[in-house]
Amino acid sequence: MPGSETAAETTAAERRVLDALDEAALVETLVELVRVPSVTGTDAESDLQHTVARWFEEAGLEVDLWALDLDDLRADPDFPGTEAPRVEGHGVVGTASGDGEPALVLQGHVDVVPVGDLTNWHDAQPFSARITNGVLHGRGACDMKAGVAVNLAVARALHDSGVRTERRLALHSVVSEEDGGLGAFATLRRGHRGEVAVITEPTSGRLVTANAGALTFRIEVAGRAAHGSTRQEGVSALEAFWPVHLALRELEARRNTDRHPLFGDNPLPYGISVGTVRSGDWASSVPDLLVAEGRMGVRLEEDAAVARTSFEDAVAAAAAVDPWLRDHPPRVTWPGGQFASGRLPAGHSLVGEVADAVEVVTGARPVEAAAPYGSDLRLYTGVGGIPTLHYGPGDVRLAHAPRESVPIAEVVQVARALALVAARRLGAH
Repeated sequence: MPGSETAAETTAAERRVLDALDEAALVETLVELVRVPSVTGTDAESDLQHTVARWFEEAGLEVDLWALDLDDLRADPDFPGTEAPRVEGHGVVGTASGDGEPALVLQGHVDVVPVGDLTNWHDAQPFSARITNGVLHGRGACDMKAGVAVNLAVARALHDSGVRTERRLALHSVVSEEDGGLGAFATLRRGHRGEVAVITEPTSGRLVTANAGALTFRIEVAGRAAHGSTRQEGVSALEAFWPVHLALRELEARRNTDRHPLFGDNPLPYGISVGTVRSGDWASSVPDLLVAEGRMGVRLEEDAAVARTSFEDAVAAAAAVDPWLRDHPPRVTWPGGQFASGRLPAGHSLVGEVADAVEVVTGARPVEAAAPYGSDLRLYTGVGGIPTLHYGPGDVRLAHAPRESVPIAEVVQVARALALVAARRLGAH
């Protein structure tokens, strides 16, 4: 049989599941997924959820497809925030027949970030799903449509193998992960749960058991308008922002002095980045307002409210020693996605289960690590109380970039490993 599995390492039922994994169908599914421009909040995102629901049904799963009640979710005190405009959203959960709570949840998000300037892409066709030298290119290839395709391949393999299982599998397909996790939050609020979950985000072969958080901030800095020819009569909001920017750099340095060992040699797991700056409305006028938006990393196991307070205190301290800002204090607000940090409980058996299966398939045991970005993991562990980790195909450093891609061989490898996890955890026989 393909791969490095041996008879001594797998049972007959497990081998049947692995034999049933259709690699060609897996690649075809990934191509079809990438060719849908399912940018967060768009109609294409909703259309793709309906396609996924059909695939779940064809894989023998009982499907729950529903329209999100956006008003109700936004009124929830634990609402995770959003950034993209949205008039609708859909949740999709497929569950194998049977009784009891699913023993394993495989989760993935179908939304992708915008493509940006097309001239930066190699072929200016970010949704072509072009395959070159065994690598599939396109927006969403690794973040995370490869993971969505893997999840479906596992369900199909279990269904097509004809094995019986003692416990149930569930697949969760969610929207709006890229701007806060609304889809995952809605899925959990609808009551879908499981004993453990694997989110197939790109992990480069590692088991990611913890995520830093990420909070979207906005800073408004006032200036005083004047004609550009007499700029000394005014106060540039752009220049007034500079001491605030320096204060954020100092805060970032302080917050990264004591890093958790799971981050390895990452020097900046809790980054503070200003992503957009808007100032002025006329070229020959001194700008009287600057609006800066960005993201602030949240430390592992740090309360998001504490992180926000440290940020606001740093801005206030910078303003207190500046003659202009002291009388015109910057305004800090927290719009958009609010990702708390999240972590699988240390020593949880899920790590060993997934690591064992990966070692059987690849011949190498994966390392455990933490990721510096926010994800749905914190909702599954926090809101859902579900022990959760990430393991999926691709390199996150390619995500959100014009070179986004994923090696086909890695997609297949991850699918085989998780099919083995599923067969073992569900008691295939």
